[in-house]
Amino acid sequence: MNTMEVTKIAGGIFGALLVFLLVSWGAESLYHVGGSGHGDEAQGASGYPIEVAHTEETGEQSDEPSLEDMLAAADVDKGKKVFSKCKACHKLDNGTNGVGPHLFGVMDRDIGSVDGFKYSGGMTTVEGNWDAATLDAFLTKPKDLISDTKMSFAGLKKPADRVNLIGYLMTIK
Repeated sequence: MNTMEVTKIAGGIFGALLVFLLVSWGAESLYHVGGSGHGDEAQGASGYPIEVAHTEETGEQSDEPSLEDMLAAADVDKGKKVFSKCKACHKLDNGTNGVGPHLFGVMDRDIGSVDGFKYSGGMTTVEGNWDAATLDAFLTKPKDLISDTKMSFAGLKKPADRVNLIGYLMTIK
């Protein structure tokens, strides 16, 4: 290998690196929005401000829609699919209990009130009705709402799944 071949190879490598560096600088100048680019807060970032409602009680910003707004947009068909996770223990037929009580007419029904079903101690001591907010809290993580429930279900993490399921259960009357 002579000197001219080594010079050509080195020139090709250095040329490729130079092109890469120039493209990188050009992309940075096109897409840079402010700040140092190293995790610091961007000062003067471009974009559109998003108005967020303040809650009256705490004055904090609320970026989540309310449960009522989400229920208004609930998809009953998706809720029916989410109910497939509940089918193993709960039935929808009036008076037909499974491992868990039937869910026919569960909305606005007293908690722990299905005749003929033996509830856990914690479920019988809870006062109130199954309304949308209570169901949402229970479906998020049952043991957080009623610590000694015998329901072993871990809960539904996605708010959309819970709302769609509640919307579906509202139709079972």
